[in-house]
Amino acid sequence: MRAVNHTIRNRAKLTGWLFIAGAVLMICLFYFYPMIQALLLSFKTGAGANLHFDGLANYKRLLSDKTFFTAVKNTFLFLIVQVPVMIVFAMMISVLLNDSKLRFKGFFRTAIFLPCVTSLVAYSVVFKYLFGNDGLINLALLNMHILSEPIQWISDPFWAKVTIIIAITWRWTGYNMIFFLSSLQNIDSSIYEAARIDGASGPRQFFSITVPLLKPIILFTSITSTIGTLQLFDEIMNITKGGPGNATLSISQYIYNLSFKYTPDFGYAATVSYSIVVMIIILAFLQIKLAGDDK
Repeated sequence: MRAVNHTIRNRAKLTGWLFIAGAVLMICLFYFYPMIQALLLSFKTGAGANLHFDGLANYKRLLSDKTFFTAVKNTFLFLIVQVPVMIVFAMMISVLLNDSKLRFKGFFRTAIFLPCVTSLVAYSVVFKYLFGNDGLINLALLNMHILSEPIQWISDPFWAKVTIIIAITWRWTGYNMIFFLSSLQNIDSSIYEAARIDGASGPRQFFSITVPLLKPIILFTSITSTIGTLQLFDEIMNITKGGPGNATLSISQYIYNLSFKYTPDFGYAATVSYSIVVMIIILAFLQIKLAGDDK
């Protein structure tokens, strides 16, 4: 009997492994294999396909590349300004939409979530025309006599950065709102009732109850938003093309330029790509430590 049971358990294990074998194979083939090849490629130099192993030459070049540091500075500016603003907006909107007295909640939730399912290229092109010199935004501000002359949203370095921040905030706030909203719906309403009985005001309940209970979601959205911002490409490519004068150049667009716009330098492009990996690991580690999550 024991031998039979052992055979059945082994067959069950084998069946389980067979079920996941295809997925594991695909993950290894399309994720881990390219990652390893990209790492090996980062140690090679040369133009186009004429590559040869050159040790740490690309990494030495990276440390003295002014364009790379410009791209890093721009990307971190977007990260530092946009991510906190977006997460605060997403949290506040989710709290408002979680109010049981609010009517048409389904409509508002769908409307705010809708931007994140639109095409990245399509919405970027729309923003480019909205914020053009003769676009709808300038036209509206001029007609309301808020401005005396149009703002150079695309051609001015400062306003080009503002345009990119507005664009990515508009698109991804609804995405993060869903995580906060789902977490809020799992908070026991009796906690808020007890707080109201004790005389806690709305802001006090928000900062003393809601924010602490949303801490895991705040950490999760902070990390995923950080990863997304470090990989920022579509909006910059389609709205400003990195200009004016590299004022909005991101790391991902610089990788694209190294690979396809300039003389193809795939080895150095892979090196810059792995710099993003290092940044993501460091920032994720710091965020987890700052959040006090030791699990």
